[in-house]
Amino acid sequence: MNESTRAKAPRPPPFRSSVHEIPTPGALFEKPPRYEPLPIRTWFVTLAVVCMIGLGIAIEVAFHVSRSHNGFYVPEKNIFSVVSTQFLAAFLPTLLLVPLAWFWSTADWMLRWYQPYVTLAEGGAPASRSVLLDYISINQIAVLFYSFKLKHHLVYISTLTALIVALLQPLAASLLQVRQVPHTIESTAISTRTVALSPNAAQLEAFLASAGYADAAVYTGLSDPPYVYEEWTAAGFEPQSGVSSSGTLVVNTTGLRTEVNCVSTESLDLTSSDGNYSVQATFPNACIASFTFGAANGNQQYSVINANNCAPAGEEISFQPVVFWYYFQDTTATDGPHVSAVFCQPSMNVFIMATSMDLGNSALGDCTILQNFTEPNNVTEGSLNGRIFNGVVFDESSDAYVAARAISINTGVPGTVYRYASQQPNGIQSLFNDSHSWLDATSKIYTQHLAVAAQAIYFGQDSTTVPALLIQDVPRLFVAALPAHLLSSLMFLIGIAGLVVHTLHAMSRRKLWLKSPPSSIASIVSLTSRSGFGELLFPYDDEFQMRSRLSGLQFRLDQRTGAIVAEEDSGFDASDVLLRGRTVAHRTPIS
Repeated sequence: MNESTRAKAPRPPPFRSSVHEIPTPGALFEKPPRYEPLPIRTWFVTLAVVCMIGLGIAIEVAFHVSRSHNGFYVPEKNIFSVVSTQFLAAFLPTLLLVPLAWFWSTADWMLRWYQPYVTLAEGGAPASRSVLLDYISINQIAVLFYSFKLKHHLVYISTLTALIVALLQPLAASLLQVRQVPHTIESTAISTRTVALSPNAAQLEAFLASAGYADAAVYTGLSDPPYVYEEWTAAGFEPQSGVSSSGTLVVNTTGLRTEVNCVSTESLDLTSSDGNYSVQATFPNACIASFTFGAANGNQQYSVINANNCAPAGEEISFQPVVFWYYFQDTTATDGPHVSAVFCQPSMNVFIMATSMDLGNSALGDCTILQNFTEPNNVTEGSLNGRIFNGVVFDESSDAYVAARAISINTGVPGTVYRYASQQPNGIQSLFNDSHSWLDATSKIYTQHLAVAAQAIYFGQDSTTVPALLIQDVPRLFVAALPAHLLSSLMFLIGIAGLVVHTLHAMSRRKLWLKSPPSSIASIVSLTSRSGFGELLFPYDDEFQMRSRLSGLQFRLDQRTGAIVAEEDSGFDASDVLLRGRTVAHRTPIS
């Protein structure tokens, strides 16, 4: 049958309604309770909205706690061996939102399911807006189109909300992130050294070792050894047993700061006689140092001497200030010899300081002074009284081994400075053209030499437990900012919109008294079997034919029985007839 044939199909014979024959509910038997599905009951929707808003607030709180506490604790070893921690972080938030997503999807489905009956309860609805209206079998995009067209605003907002709910799950999956980050926990450390003068200081073994380390550092580019950081030497400390070797240990410990206090010359007078050179160097502190060397000994020479005329009367050589000098003669040039001298008067101070140590390589970090060191000791007090060994020039010793060490140190440290200078990009001669270059080179090597030696000279054995902070790269659980804000905002939006929609929908259902779910065939038959308009339809009618056969009729729900009633647009007789104590709505027969 083509379109034109169906469009011209004549209306079948008139139908007769027998709704008036239906007994009034509550007259002969108990009135059935009103049917209303749980998902669209106001109290249940309110409960869901409270959960949504509460969860949105919880997400924001969790985000701020995560940011302020550097994430949440995560076991280093995965609890479940079959799944990764990142999988659980993505899966569990999604699983938490499944019930809420299901609820809003179900509530939207039921609201669309109810819409034809809500329209019938309002009365005067054509077939296209009532008995032929179907928001269930079409997809949600089509629902948006038709609900907007038919001005079913609650259906439109509900379906739009259900579509937005679909965004919650990918946002929830990206909400939590597991990152390896530095995390600080309170711990303890074992302090293994305390301020005490070594009884073996006169053996010069520590100074020889530090001179060798400084030389090796120049050769191979070594950094400072453990417990030494630039001019600082820290009392040794170790982590408690069982602590991983990765991370950083932060402690308050005793620190000795070595300052070499080096200065360049104000003037330098060089005289020569029979191949020998005599030098008189004057320094800003009015100290004058004199030294000689012979050109026959080589075109590169260096040494360090004690400046006894700049030291207090009676001061031992080992504690006197010193002068480093350097000589270079370019044999390929005709210019004269190059000579430079640096005056150094080392000093030391002991403090309580805050520092850190890399547990992987024992490298010391930045040192911050907290207070002066005031505990009784024989370094800042007693015979030493805060004086520091110059570490390069020593009193004569009758011990041949000590004397040999003294010579090795005395030549080794200035030799290291000279070697460091020769490694500079423009060569060693460039350092003689800048008065500060030899000063910087000397200060660097001499500081490292004294700082390394200080660990063995000015600290003795100890074993005490001190508070510490342990910083380690550990897995921490973070709440991601963008998913958290978006998810929280959407949950607020969905919750408020859903509450408003379902509150208004509950008000529109006040005239609707369904006694059973209108989903089964029996339920539909019970609502329409006495209405009569079913006689206008045939089992094989398609939607177009049904729309054609029902045109010109308006549909409503009978207020007395709840049955669906069909009426002609202009043929409805509004007069009420009293029949056996019941009000009957009579439809004028169609001619």
